[in-house]
Amino acid sequence: MARRRREEEEHENHERWLVSYADFITLLFAFFVVMYAISQVNEGKYRVLSSAMTDAFRSGNLAIQVTPPSGGANTMIEIPDTKPIATAIKSEARMKERRKLETLSSGLAKSLAPLIQGGQLSMRQDEQGVHIEIKDTALFPAGQAAPNGTSPALLADVARQLATVDNQVQVEGFTDNTPIRNAFFPSNWELSAARAGSIVRLFMENGIAPERLVAVGRGETKPSADNDTPEGRAQNRRVAITIISNTTSGQGSLPGGIEVKIPQ
Repeated sequence: MARRRREEEEHENHERWLVSYADFITLLFAFFVVMYAISQVNEGKYRVLSSAMTDAFRSGNLAIQVTPPSGGANTMIEIPDTKPIATAIKSEARMKERRKLETLSSGLAKSLAPLIQGGQLSMRQDEQGVHIEIKDTALFPAGQAAPNGTSPALLADVARQLATVDNQVQVEGFTDNTPIRNAFFPSNWELSAARAGSIVRLFMENGIAPERLVAVGRGETKPSADNDTPEGRAQNRRVAITIISNTTSGQGSLPGGIEVKIPQ
C-alpha cells in the first residue's frame, strides 16, 4: 500500500507543470492584448495628419508640431500655422541665391567692362535674376546673325562663367520696326530669332548644358524706345541675356533648345 501511494504522488508531480504553462500562456495572451490596444490610432485623425503632411511637402511648408499625448491610446496631432517658418526658409534660400548671382554679376561686369564703358551694354540684378542688354552693333554686322569681331571671344568668356552655375539662361533677340527682306531673313522676326539662336549655340559650344538654354526671337514687338527716331531704333536693336534666379516663381519651366515666339 505504501509503495502504491508513493507511485501515485510521483505521477501527480509530473503533471504539475501544466498549471505553470497555462498561467504563462494566459499572461502572454494578456500582454499582447494590451500591446494591441495601446497601438491603435484614430484613423480619422491619422488621415488628417497624412493630408496635412502631403500639403506641407507640396507647398514647401515642412514644419510640423506634434502635441504631446494627453493620455489614452489615441494620440492627437495638431498641425499649426507653418507659414512663418516656411517664409524664413524661403527667405534664406533667396538670400543665398542673391549672393551667388551677385558673385556671378561681379565676374561678368569685369569681362564686359569694355562694352559697359562704351555704352553698348547695360546690366542689372533683381529678384528675377541678372539682366544683360547688348546693342546689336556690339555683336553683329547690320542685317546679319553671326557674331563678328571680338564678340565671339567675349561671349565665350561669358559662357564659361555661366557654366559655373546651374541657372537657366534665356537669350532674346529684338529689332526695330524697319522692314528687312534679304536672302537670309524675310522679316525682322527671323533675324531676331537667328541672332538669339547663334548666341545660344555659342554658349553650348563653351560648356553650357543645352537644357539650361532657350532662345527667343521677338522681332519688333517689344520696343524699349520710340521707333520714330534713329536713336530710339538703335536702342531697340538689341540682345537680352537673362540669367534666371532659381528662386523665381515658375523657374525650371523654360524648355531646352530653341523656342520661337511668333509675334501676334
